Amino acid sequence: MICGQSCKWNRCGQMASNKNQHFVPRCYLRPFTVDGTEAAAINLYNVDRRRFIERAPVKHQCSGDYFYGKDAQLEKAIQLVESSYASALKEVLTPGYVLDELHRVQLRLFWQLQHMQTEAASVRAAEMTEAMRNVVLEKDRPEFLLGIREAVQMAMRAFAESMRILDDMKVCLVKNRTDTPFFTSDDPAVLTNRWYLERPGHNRRSFGLGSAGDILLLPLSPRVLFLGYDGDVYSVPKERGWTEVRRDEDIEAFNEHQFLNCRANVFVQSSAHARLVYESLLRAAPRRPETRHRINYAVLDGKGDGYSRYRVVNPAEAGEHREAMIHCQVIHPKPASWPRLIAWRAKGLRIRERKLGRICSTLSGRRASREGAVPQGAGARGQVVRRSPH
Repeated sequence: MICGQSCKWNRCGQMASNKNQHFVPRCYLRPFTVDGTEAAAINLYNVDRRRFIERAPVKHQCSGDYFYGKDAQLEKAIQLVESSYASALKEVLTPGYVLDELHRVQLRLFWQLQHMQTEAASVRAAEMTEAMRNVVLEKDRPEFLLGIREAVQMAMRAFAESMRILDDMKVCLVKNRTDTPFFTSDDPAVLTNRWYLERPGHNRRSFGLGSAGDILLLPLSPRVLFLGYDGDVYSVPKERGWTEVRRDEDIEAFNEHQFLNCRANVFVQSSAHARLVYESLLRAAPRRPETRHRINYAVLDGKGDGYSRYRVVNPAEAGEHREAMIHCQVIHPKPASWPRLIAWRAKGLRIRERKLGRICSTLSGRRASREGAVPQGAGARGQVVRRSPH
């Protein structure tokens, strides 16, 4: 077969033509490069080594050989979303731009793709799978391990199946009117939820895409940030799709999420902000979770009329049992503060509270005891396993 570009092939069909695949695309990083256009260098701060690196090559950032695998169709689908984003971004950064519905959809879709496709997200999925395997099975069973590339491909399939899940999220652009720039990172599309994180007992719950109270964050340039939010819970003052920030404290609150969410690197356009990046990391470091998930193991403790009751135990001390539930809870960091422009919508908040109250009452009625119950949450995963006595 003749192809218009150099391609690689195997017996299964066409392979991806690009070996070096960016999980954070270069079109996204471009506004954060040294000159903010087509520069080949970017300034970064490495969190693990606590080191600022000037003019690092962009082509080596957030990429890996065949990161998405060698599926040409998958690569083309990702490139389609990224090219739509690049086109939208060019207009967004034009002076006098007014946010339209097409770009709302494109930005929301790009946020979702970026949230699910990064190395950090894939590593978290692989670590979660390994932790669950270690609880249930022997550790020397490699066939149950999930590799990074497999995690990426699973995430891309999940993305294709859930592209409409954020359709009801409100979207606006945040204009930075301060001297403090927006930073970005190697895992820039942040999912957070002030409503969950500020509720009493939030550490027993989790949240995920589509949860009430979700907030989506993605810096688009040092001066512009994409903001998605649940309009039933929050209110953001805006005009023609834009809202403005004039307080450095609010920009710092947005930037903290990049430090809490990143895996290794934070990117900044100007090396003059190296000290600011270092100080911001020091403030955020105590709130960076050591692990991004918690495994809860619960054994069957009894059955009643239409329900089963499980008791949370230490797997090593579970004793003899034939059935258990594994519950994997995602751990989300809680920032020190929230941008002032994201305000509570009082009426919507009361509606959400009443809905949650009805849900909790229903769940409590089905359980014989709330004590030792497995934590519930939209961002958690649970699975019942049956095993031989041990």
